[in-house]
Amino acid sequence: MRNIIKTVQEFTEPAFRDRAVTAARGDGPFDILIKGGTLVDVVTGERRAADVGLVGPLIASVHEAGSRSDAAEIIDATGTFLSPGLIDTHMHVESSMVTPATYAGAVLPRGVTTVVWDPHEFGNVHGVEGVAWALEAVKPLPLRAVVLAPSCVPSAPGLEVAGADFDAAIIEEMLFWPKIGGLAEVMNMRGVISRERRISDIVQAALVSEKLVCGHARGLTGPNLAAFITAGVTSDHELVSGDDLMEKLRAGLTIELRGSHDHLLPEFVETLNRLGHLPSTVTLCTDDVFPDDLVAGGALDDVVRRLVRYGMKPEWALQAATLNAAVRIGRADLGLIAAGRRADIVLFEDLENFRARQVIASGTPIAKSGEMTVELRATDPSLLEGSVKLAPLTPEDFKLKSSGKRVRIATIDRPRFTQWGQTDADVVDGFVVPPEGTTLIAVTHRHGRADTRTRLGFLTGWGTWKGAFATTLAHDSHNLTVFGSDPVDMAAAANAVIKAGGGMAVVIGGKVVELLPLPLSGLVSDAPMEKVAEGFRAIRSAMDKVVEWQPPYLIFKACFGATLACNLGPHQTDRGIADVVTGKVMETPILDVLE
Repeated sequence: MRNIIKTVQEFTEPAFRDRAVTAARGDGPFDILIKGGTLVDVVTGERRAADVGLVGPLIASVHEAGSRSDAAEIIDATGTFLSPGLIDTHMHVESSMVTPATYAGAVLPRGVTTVVWDPHEFGNVHGVEGVAWALEAVKPLPLRAVVLAPSCVPSAPGLEVAGADFDAAIIEEMLFWPKIGGLAEVMNMRGVISRERRISDIVQAALVSEKLVCGHARGLTGPNLAAFITAGVTSDHELVSGDDLMEKLRAGLTIELRGSHDHLLPEFVETLNRLGHLPSTVTLCTDDVFPDDLVAGGALDDVVRRLVRYGMKPEWALQAATLNAAVRIGRADLGLIAAGRRADIVLFEDLENFRARQVIASGTPIAKSGEMTVELRATDPSLLEGSVKLAPLTPEDFKLKSSGKRVRIATIDRPRFTQWGQTDADVVDGFVVPPEGTTLIAVTHRHGRADTRTRLGFLTGWGTWKGAFATTLAHDSHNLTVFGSDPVDMAAAANAVIKAGGGMAVVIGGKVVELLPLPLSGLVSDAPMEKVAEGFRAIRSAMDKVVEWQPPYLIFKACFGATLACNLGPHQTDRGIADVVTGKVMETPILDVLE
């Protein structure tokens, strides 16, 4: 295996540049010559025949096809389309439930050579040490990772308790780390707009560092959007419609079209096609990709593929995923197949399926026909172990105590776009009987930084549950979260996850029917990608028997965002029912004792 880290150093060494310039002039050989392919020019939009000569990690020449043959190694690219390596502008490795090395092994053979990683999942569980571990984990990998400082640990301070608390002083320190590329998605939108001191100081630290300030601007429009941008935020991936896309383009934000909300992509393509050109501020991202989706469909290559399927020109999709992305992250060495650029090159078999025949990263062939050809070195994960600090729970932990015979309770209505509601409920033997049409949600602090009393809430619009689901992957504080209708089932699911050291469990009729252990941070596994994907696929299948999903909002993925307290509307957290607009937390959903 060629030393990938060495190629990074070579890029700026004078002796290496001398050799590359000599080869470019034709007075010396290339290390690698890629011959016979069709170059997709993401600047001009052309598809043209061209050969590409590499010296070390550098592209030394893009020249007329067949005009040179002097190289130590020749790669036959006949029948393929040459593209720059794909750049994912916003993602979370942890969402794929595997380690960074395993993730790299899944995406590199598909043509993804650079990712912009917000490790706020590790940060919310392990604090600064989790972010430092992320940096170490990507250091030996051929997958280039721009790691960002998590801005929202926790995502809603005062409304939830995570495994750590990043204030402005901690963020400022991280931004001084040379390998931290900027501030990750700023999710506390209301805090930014109202100039709350904590989040304003965090953003200010990023502005002073002159690094990226990334955003999360779902639902913002008009004056609120202007205020959010004026505060210093420069990107958004939380688009909700074509009109929203156009407003944010006009406002000057960098757009990160994300693949995790497929139902919106056709409208985005239609909007851009109607515009008639691809703005230079449109990039692509995956955000979250579950392991079974990653194995079956892919990562950013799948976003490119779907955009083209929905009617976007392949050249536009590739431009967004390469050149536009490189400009966004301030990397003039990436995103283009041209002399002087870094040799991150993908040989795609076609521009419909985007199957990569071969992948080159920093001048080193690292994957062929969907398989890695170099070894990936994993980092010791021991720091991530033992993150679930909970004793076993009982069915009584999933019952709401009350006096009287009848009460009025607050409800959390609708998945994803939540709103407040209320209903009446009977009290039997000192416990509230969940009203018909409601689903229980329970959140228990699991990081050892707060009391572990389980907080209960009532969801509406979540269908009729015939079992329970427990997970320690629950955005963004990742406390133990359990859904269900029967306290016995809920306790069984919770205890299965606690015993496994984290993960997910499905219980039907008091029996654990599926368990996916995620013992590292309660978020990921060091098992092979295929095994984790198989386990998660089994969880999904079991959940189809528990509740009848109603896309696009009542879907399995909604379970992982039901505790995302930074979003508008009520959300259940380990402190109670939280509302980011009012800044208040209801420890109990009981509003009034009626009789």
